[in-house]
Amino acid sequence: MTSQPRHGLSPASVETIAGLSAGLVATIIVHPLDMIKTRLQVDTSAHPLLNSSRSVLRDIWRNEGSARISALYRGLTPNLVGNSAGWGLYFLWYRKAQDVIRKIRGYQQDQRLTSVDYLSASALSGALSAVLTNPIWVVKTRMLSTSATQTGAYQGLVSGLRSIYRTEGVRGFFHGITPSLVGVSHGALYFVAYEKLKFWRRQSQKTDKLSNMDTLMTSSLSKIFAGLLTYPHQLVRARLQSHDPTATTYVRRPGIIALIKQIWYNEGIVGYYKGLFPNLLRVVPSTCVTFLVYENARWSLPRMFGTLE
Repeated sequence: MTSQPRHGLSPASVETIAGLSAGLVATIIVHPLDMIKTRLQVDTSAHPLLNSSRSVLRDIWRNEGSARISALYRGLTPNLVGNSAGWGLYFLWYRKAQDVIRKIRGYQQDQRLTSVDYLSASALSGALSAVLTNPIWVVKTRMLSTSATQTGAYQGLVSGLRSIYRTEGVRGFFHGITPSLVGVSHGALYFVAYEKLKFWRRQSQKTDKLSNMDTLMTSSLSKIFAGLLTYPHQLVRARLQSHDPTATTYVRRPGIIALIKQIWYNEGIVGYYKGLFPNLLRVVPSTCVTFLVYENARWSLPRMFGTLE
């Protein structure tokens, strides 16, 4: 008697689909705030932290004419591709990294990982996804920090990648990779806090499935915690990845150490936190949406399609 073929999704597929879906939905919702944050980060003048978001919106309203709404969504394609791919790869490798750690350390299947284990899994998956998606982030930063009407401005993801390769070579795809890798600490801190809060909440509720409100609270608190500690790396990365679209030749930018010193001397400590306010407005709802979609998709997909062991 022949056995019936099994149909379903592998655990890795569930993680990837859930991560892609989460990144897609969250990015569309908060993209305008991402654009505001990026323009503040690359601005080297002295703006008050809380009022500068208004100045960016005011400039768009005055200068973009009938294209004001579309201007708020400039760079959406690389943002969608980067976030979806980044979250998808992150969740896929985060799950695989945990499996590898369990095997190396000889854990039982139901044995919980330690904070160091979660930190290691998050750092490894974050580093891999950061390297692979960095070219997309370079294009995204340059599109979000410029107007579509500027001479030499990128018109899309593909044209941006072609332009970088033509003018800067392969090396151009990896501007800002060092602060991106430093930024892995953000994801690591976030996931350690998220896993711990989620575990404590499950223990108190005595259930394996958290409510949507529980997910919102744990993801928000974890994101604020990690964001406040690691925000300066985002600003440094944006400065390294930005460019002057009107320049006819590539101008080599200062290195990361020189840039950090330059910000300190010219803008002070406040300079490292430009765009923090819209960033918090962006990342908290973005993270909440991401993890609501991720946790619900991760829970429902195996029940809809089954899983392969």
